[in-house]
Amino acid sequence: MLRASTLAKVARVEEAALDSGGVLSRRQTTEFGLHRDVVARLVRDRRWARCGTRSVVTHCGPIDPIGLRWRAVHEVGGGALVDGVSALQAAGLRGLADEIVHVSVHKLKRAPDVEGVEVHKLARRLCDDDMPTGLPRTRPALAALRAAQWAVSDRQAALFLVMPVQQRIVTGEHLKEAHQWYVGRRRRALVARLIDDIVGGAQALGELDLAALCRARGLPSPERQVVVDGRGGRYYLDVRWKIGLVVEVDGRHHLEGDSPVEDMLRQNDIAMRSDMILRVPLLGLRLEPDAFLDQIVEAHRLLSLRAAG
Repeated sequence: MLRASTLAKVARVEEAALDSGGVLSRRQTTEFGLHRDVVARLVRDRRWARCGTRSVVTHCGPIDPIGLRWRAVHEVGGGALVDGVSALQAAGLRGLADEIVHVSVHKLKRAPDVEGVEVHKLARRLCDDDMPTGLPRTRPALAALRAAQWAVSDRQAALFLVMPVQQRIVTGEHLKEAHQWYVGRRRRALVARLIDDIVGGAQALGELDLAALCRARGLPSPERQVVVDGRGGRYYLDVRWKIGLVVEVDGRHHLEGDSPVEDMLRQNDIAMRSDMILRVPLLGLRLEPDAFLDQIVEAHRLLSLRAAG
């Protein structure tokens, strides 16, 4: 039976561990003044549990995501930082179900194999690339770039860049700034284009790309930036064919504020004038160009048949 004074100290340690999901390193328990024999007794009595060779958890239930990230840092050691998509999740990113904890270490550091943890070796650490307090993790903009680099597909890479901006964890400008001094080894060209698209500076480029891609599919050149009168005044259509096909290229600004409402009103207004409208996200031109072009070609074919019949 532990003494009352020891139990009071254990209670204080458990309260302090709440911020880390109940997970502590062996070194931390010593710093809190708990002898290793006390920790062993708590584990034996099933008040605490081991969660690795270097970590314990101050309960015997499932470890929550916060605790799993701290466990990864403790178990890997060597100055490990939670990185990539895991760092974005720690910063508040929602809607991603990656259960692996991603951490980064310098390539010269030895890193053990830890269940549920993926270790990424870095050629160098960047100056001031980690958060100053709390969970040791990479800053969100750099984490997003690393997540895109480590993604299993181009589509996933785009999500890792777009979602943090949509959820206001980073801005497109933050991504662009971080990319100036960290370009990574993989997907360099794609990531650069995606960041330009996210920032919004490539809207005109997207329209020009679309016209060129359509010509390559055998379609006639469309008119660009066509002006029509509508419900709310003048509308500027990205591209339009005279048979009545309109294609709108949606950049980031179409997703912000009340833009979706205005876009839908405009689309309905134009559709009532007998034009067919297709929407193409700018990121879609990067990731699924053939699928969107198939739709445009088919819509042009159908409208051509209708006009001929």
